[in-house]
Amino acid sequence: MAGRIEDYALIGDMQTAALVCRDGTVDWLCLPRFDSHAIFAGLLGTEEHGFWRIGPAHAADAQPPRAARRTYRGDSLILESEWDTPRGTVRVTDFMPPRDGAPQLIRIVEGVSGRVPMRSALRMRFSYGRVVPWVHKHEGRTVAVAGPDSVWFDTDCETYGKSLTTYSDFTVAPGDRIAFTISWEPSHKQPPPLPEPEQSLEATEDFWREWVEHCTYHGPYREAVIRSLITLKALTYAPTGGIVAAPTTSLPEDVGGVRNWDYRYTWLRDAAITLSSLLRTGYREEARAWREWLLRAVAGDPENLQIMYGIAGERELGEAELDWLPGYENSAPVRVGNGAAHQLQLDVYGEVTEALHLGHMTGLARNDYASLLQLKLIRYLEQHWDEPDEGIWEVRGPRRHFVHSKVMAWVAVDRTIKLIESGDADGPLEKWRELRDDIHRDVCEKGYDKERNTFTQSYGSKELDASLLLIPQMGFLPPDDKRVIGTIEAIQRELSTSDGFILRYPTSGGDENVDGLPGDEGAFLACSFWMADDLAMIGRVDEARKLFEKLLALRNDLGLLAEEWDPRQKRQVGNFPQAFSHVPLIDTALRLTASGAYGG
Repeated sequence: MAGRIEDYALIGDMQTAALVCRDGTVDWLCLPRFDSHAIFAGLLGTEEHGFWRIGPAHAADAQPPRAARRTYRGDSLILESEWDTPRGTVRVTDFMPPRDGAPQLIRIVEGVSGRVPMRSALRMRFSYGRVVPWVHKHEGRTVAVAGPDSVWFDTDCETYGKSLTTYSDFTVAPGDRIAFTISWEPSHKQPPPLPEPEQSLEATEDFWREWVEHCTYHGPYREAVIRSLITLKALTYAPTGGIVAAPTTSLPEDVGGVRNWDYRYTWLRDAAITLSSLLRTGYREEARAWREWLLRAVAGDPENLQIMYGIAGERELGEAELDWLPGYENSAPVRVGNGAAHQLQLDVYGEVTEALHLGHMTGLARNDYASLLQLKLIRYLEQHWDEPDEGIWEVRGPRRHFVHSKVMAWVAVDRTIKLIESGDADGPLEKWRELRDDIHRDVCEKGYDKERNTFTQSYGSKELDASLLLIPQMGFLPPDDKRVIGTIEAIQRELSTSDGFILRYPTSGGDENVDGLPGDEGAFLACSFWMADDLAMIGRVDEARKLFEKLLALRNDLGLLAEEWDPRQKRQVGNFPQAFSHVPLIDTALRLTASGAYGG
């Protein structure tokens, strides 16, 4: 059985990523891209679906021992895990070098004290655990081949095969360093070059050190902010600038339930808010690369804007179920692709426009086509802003007039008006000022419950929605507006869990939820960060700080967050690590630092 979600560490090379469990098992790795088929899919099934474990040798009928300690080496994505055994202490260093050739996962075993018997067990299964590859020797190297893929396994240790698994048994003493590497290459090409593990380790450490030096945040939450920034960078697909929402698919929002989705794609919303955080902390190059990705993905057809694309801008992301995988803790189905790609989510226009606006305001070099795209998006919104949609939460129930969608349509128009007012674009200024006023008036009349003094999830609804917390953050209304304060307090009353975290919206656990799905879900971490932001904005800064620090305490020992927190089982749930959790962490840290609302 796979470990708990918080038991995993992330390593990656800005093109794909692996999850490494506390017991030294790589249970998830897709090659060569984030959205490729997995060669290790044990995370969503069993060891029969692929894994790679390196750790102290143990009895066949015993659980693999868990590392006593693990950490990232400084401000990097290099994982160091240490085991204390009766025979001594051993360290395993796991990393993926930022690539200029074949993707590699390198694992270096180092003796710290004593003499420790070790074992590497490598079971490659292609196509998400469905295909057993042909494993053989080629010029002294081990290679696994299936269809278009080949994975090369290199080590100085002796290896042997047993039960369709490649093993290495060895002992390490102080000063010993033994490396293991897997490299991917298309099966019709020549073998990848022999790895150079020590040189790659040094280069990887240098890469991350230099990248972190660009961070402009030096406040009291620097450790949490830096780790979140590194995670966001790791979720960026370097060749194109696209940003995945998470490197995993089908980690459940409700363990044992059906709320399991593939997040290995670029949501315009997630990518836009990610870029906003990167820009606020000094990372303009990532913003420039994403803007170029956006322009290529949308191309000349903004009227058919999708809410998500593939990491190279692909439009077709057809959803399928992998029925041979039982799912994480039997949470089926396991899905690949995402059928929400063609939903109508009007808020996306606002997030994209806000990101382009922030890039403009922070000095990103002007791009005339980006300005042209922004104008085209508003012309589309002119005709469609008053339609119902599926909204920010991608409901699979009926379309509604979601208040957050209308607010973000207002944001799109507002930021475009500011672009025209700055002299960097031309457009019908007065006409769009009237449109901005019309949207604002419509929301305040139809999306506000006067009796309860709160905005509601959708027009005519009595339900609340945590996305309403973004109303003051987007400038739709000032923080001291009584309607804003009333909404914040209503969400605290009606959408808080027993430990003070925030749900996205009510779910009854039956068949009639607004999202069209059975079951419940955990507290949505982004929404809880939004609440901390809002509390700071309305002057309740001590309360904001306490909530923020409670949220920081939910991170795993390596500073990583999934999408949600299950308040009943006290564990992380959902895809992991999740950009949409780490982005608001950064934003809230910046706001609290600016307000001086922090302890110590």
